[in-house]
Amino acid sequence: MTGKKLTIPRYQQIAVEIAERIVENRYKEGEKIHARSTLASNFNVSPETARKAINVLVDLGIMDVRHGSGAYVASREKAQSYLAQYKDVHSIQELKSEILSSVERQQQELENFSGLLDTLVNQTKRIQQTAPFLPYEIQLDHTANHLDKSIKDLNIWQETGATVVALQHEDRLLLSPGPYVKFEAGETVFFVGDELVFQRMMNFFYPEKDKY
Repeated sequence: MTGKKLTIPRYQQIAVEIAERIVENRYKEGEKIHARSTLASNFNVSPETARKAINVLVDLGIMDVRHGSGAYVASREKAQSYLAQYKDVHSIQELKSEILSSVERQQQELENFSGLLDTLVNQTKRIQQTAPFLPYEIQLDHTANHLDKSIKDLNIWQETGATVVALQHEDRLLLSPGPYVKFEAGETVFFVGDELVFQRMMNFFYPEKDKY
């Protein structure tokens, strides 16, 4: 769906311009308008286009054609009403066109966003496939559950699916901790697992935080 700029037929444009001249009193009520050939020359259009423009104004009561005499200005008031109506309709059409263009831009932005999101998901999957042992980490503070209990006592893998690969406490780093090593406050736990393992470990050590 593409918002296209409104195109007004040339004869209608000429009718509007003549009505503007009437409203501005450049053409006065009762005044005879130039012959179609002169109008055509003034507006750089064909005599047929000029004839159609005059017919529009005649149908609206703005001009009057007297057979054998020519076209005369009939009503400045009706010319004002015509211009006001024309501007209202034209504004509505332009607003519609702008809305359609805005919708199209939003659709394009949504498609771009969807593409970026797909790229992110695919890259994340590739990282997980190429580096499945990239560890997660959580910090244990004094509010953590299960402090002073060992990996074996807590059945970490059975409860969370996590494999603890290291424990760090201040400057001490313990790789591949055995099953009897106990968790302490102030310790950073490094572990590996699937994409949900981090949340399960957080729920395991900080179950109260998950309620808020």
